[in-house]
Amino acid sequence: MAQGRRRDERKEQQWRRWFGEWQTSGLSVRAFCARRGLAESLFYAWRRRLEERAAARPAFLPVHIVADQAAAAGNALEVVLADGRSVRVAAGFDAATLRRLLSVLEEKPPC
Repeated sequence: MAQGRRRDERKEQQWRRWFGEWQTSGLSVRAFCARRGLAESLFYAWRRRLEERAAARPAFLPVHIVADQAAAAGNALEVVLADGRSVRVAAGFDAATLRRLLSVLEEKPPC
């Protein structure tokens, strides 16, 4: 975006709507633009601009930290797999489910 130029939020939102419509329309860019009366060059320019903005936006997600009561009580088990991954199991686990999980995790990938 050029220095000193303000974003036009309404225009940006309109282009976002058009991109959403285009994605669900099944039309080519050329056909969609012709149907909407849009210049293809503007379509591509706005798509690139919005992709750049999305990539530049930091991705922060909310995190909720929950105390691990089983570990605090000392009743948890930790299984370290051959490849270094680990599985923590709380007290009262279902043994059959754990066996199935470990079987899947320890499977060798097909060649």
